[in-house]
Amino acid sequence: MAIMHKDTISACLLKEALLGFTRPGLDAGALLESLGFPGVLLDEPGHRVPVELYGTVWLRLAAAYDDEFFAMDSRPLRLGSFNFLCRTGITQPTVEQALIHTLNFLGLMLGNFKGRLARSRSLAEIVLLEGEQPPQRPFAYFTYWMIVHGLACWLAGRRIPLLAVELRCPEPGYIADYQVMFSDNLRFGQSSTRVIFAAEALDLPVRRSEAELRCFLAQAPANILVRYRDANSLASQVKNALRALPAIDWPTSDALAQSLCMSPSTLRRRLAAEGVQYQAIKDSLREEQATRWLADSAISYADIAEQLGFADVSSFYKAFRKWTGTNPGHYRQLILGDD
Repeated sequence: MAIMHKDTISACLLKEALLGFTRPGLDAGALLESLGFPGVLLDEPGHRVPVELYGTVWLRLAAAYDDEFFAMDSRPLRLGSFNFLCRTGITQPTVEQALIHTLNFLGLMLGNFKGRLARSRSLAEIVLLEGEQPPQRPFAYFTYWMIVHGLACWLAGRRIPLLAVELRCPEPGYIADYQVMFSDNLRFGQSSTRVIFAAEALDLPVRRSEAELRCFLAQAPANILVRYRDANSLASQVKNALRALPAIDWPTSDALAQSLCMSPSTLRRRLAAEGVQYQAIKDSLREEQATRWLADSAISYADIAEQLGFADVSSFYKAFRKWTGTNPGHYRQLILGDD
């Protein structure tokens, strides 16, 4: 398994970004060299490149071909489109209005990516209206979501957690970076392409200044790429240890510290230095597993509550609402199409 170093992205995604512009006699490597980056390894398993390099390649491709969407649509996303979305986005009063504006603009500019925002009680979803057209490349879907979600998070001033990402395309050979960028709960081969998140995010105000806009644009598009988790961090080690156990068998913080050959106070201090707490790690893993099980109608709420270590269904409901802003029933109805 490749180690995800902070501020890097898989070279296989860089190669995906180049594929739409290749032609006979100009493969991805040669194209990358023509952009000023010779010798970058694109086919070596596990190789990673700096996010800044990926962002610079994006900008140079857009400038060279007048397309900010990597030539993945029937129409190019003209150079300056993202700049326009940012400048007009800060004039919107709420995240909901900014998302509607973004979806309408991209739907007008692109031929195959028409998104619709909808509320369903405590949940919201953005669905791509694809009709009978064949599924897009996974990279095309994720680039679209990167633009829409990345801009919305910046306008909101905080990350908007995605509870689920569903895509019509088959699962590609590489999804690790996509999981970090968007959600561990990626579902491929679905009937529609959509993202689901808590509706409360739609009511967040947009309060970005012209000065903040200039700073954001100066760092774009690298700043809408995720800052990757360090697989060697203590938090990642703790997560891996917990994933290997049923939730009902997760150790106390004191027992965990002992297994890691450190004192409880050292464990708390080192996790705090990484910006996390042990309880928050457990909650994130419970939420991750809960969203997966809720997508399976054969698994009852009682079974989920028991497997996650809750005393009863009521406790699970309360915790799920705290994590996500919605309750398990609403989430299951939306994810299964029973709303």
